[in-house]
Amino acid sequence: MSLKNKLTRMKKHIIREEGEGSSVKPPAEDVSVDLPFLDLWKDNGSTLYFIDDDFCLVREKRYPLHHQHGKYTFKEFIKAVDAWQGFTGEHPLSSKGMSHDEMFFFDTETTGLGGGVGNTIFLLGHGKVTDTEVIVTQHFLPQPGSEIPLYHSFLSNVNYNALVTYNGKAFDWPQVKTRHTLIKDHVPKLPAFGHFDLYHGSRRLFKHKLESVKLINVERNILGFNRVDDVPGYLAPMIYFDYIDRKDPEGIFKVMTHNELDILSLITLYTHLTFQLLNVHEQATGEERFEVGRWLEYTGNRLIAKERYEALIKEDKTPNYDAIHQLALQYKREQQTDKATELWERTQEGAPDSIRKTALLELAKLYEHKTKDLKLAMERCEQLMALIGKTEEGSKKDLTVSENLIHRMDRIKRKMYK
Repeated sequence: MSLKNKLTRMKKHIIREEGEGSSVKPPAEDVSVDLPFLDLWKDNGSTLYFIDDDFCLVREKRYPLHHQHGKYTFKEFIKAVDAWQGFTGEHPLSSKGMSHDEMFFFDTETTGLGGGVGNTIFLLGHGKVTDTEVIVTQHFLPQPGSEIPLYHSFLSNVNYNALVTYNGKAFDWPQVKTRHTLIKDHVPKLPAFGHFDLYHGSRRLFKHKLESVKLINVERNILGFNRVDDVPGYLAPMIYFDYIDRKDPEGIFKVMTHNELDILSLITLYTHLTFQLLNVHEQATGEERFEVGRWLEYTGNRLIAKERYEALIKEDKTPNYDAIHQLALQYKREQQTDKATELWERTQEGAPDSIRKTALLELAKLYEHKTKDLKLAMERCEQLMALIGKTEEGSKKDLTVSENLIHRMDRIKRKMYK
């Protein structure tokens, strides 16, 4: 039956304002359901969710807090949320003011990887962490025309404040909004969520060490979790279409497991990112600590970032030239010329050429305009010009710097001979 016909039949169950409910039937043994392999669905932990004579399937899985998913137990997620309560700055992943059970870990499986109304969500999965366990709930679309019970089952039990996804801002939640628009008069309204998208955090912290920040790569290389016999996400649409054709749920069960692991990994990833950001971790590489500092600086937490850079420079046996350069920029903004100068001078011994070039230009500016040491200003200009000249194929940026440098050197000469 088409979605349009089903909508027509369901008009009498339209949800309007508070006080009016929908005609929802609880699962019953005597309800006749045209669902092949029903016993397999029940064995898999799925139950039927009815509205009138239409239904979807809902599966629930529970894990104790001591369950370990990768490097962390789920109890450590509660520790992560608690750690945010003492954070004094602003950050897009901050859960300050929230309880751990208000966060809503969400992932979908769809019939295609693109957007638009032609792309149907056939599996809605979400998880939450309570005081005693993790509950993962999945809502499955048994046939394309049953989106009313699918979204009704999903939205009737959504009472969280913060959505946590992996690239969900760009894909998952916009897809939910698109499909919801088609049936919005028949199901509860979409809640207004705050949104934590962990994909962007993963890009910031791990792009220097991973070729791709797909969730499976982050799991394997960062979180210490390896999937066994997992169905790749790109196969999910084909498996669903095969299910629609044959009704055998064997492949769908594997897709549900894949979705479930995605949700559990979101909990672990939020824990890991929080521990990195708030320094609640046993170990982290210098690169990771630097990227954390830069992320904090980018989000306006300059004082906290400055403290991280200072600690990193002090504690690392090998000079972290990225941190030295960023801290020097901080000192320059604060008009602490001597400290900025000292740090940039330190980069000339072993830093990559990209940092040396920037540092030499900054030093030339400081010596010319702040300390009025024109001789040193000219020396740093000459060093920079020589460094640019070593480049086999000068970049556009180098060409621009070179042209501006000539003007700077001419100006310094004029000042020197006045």
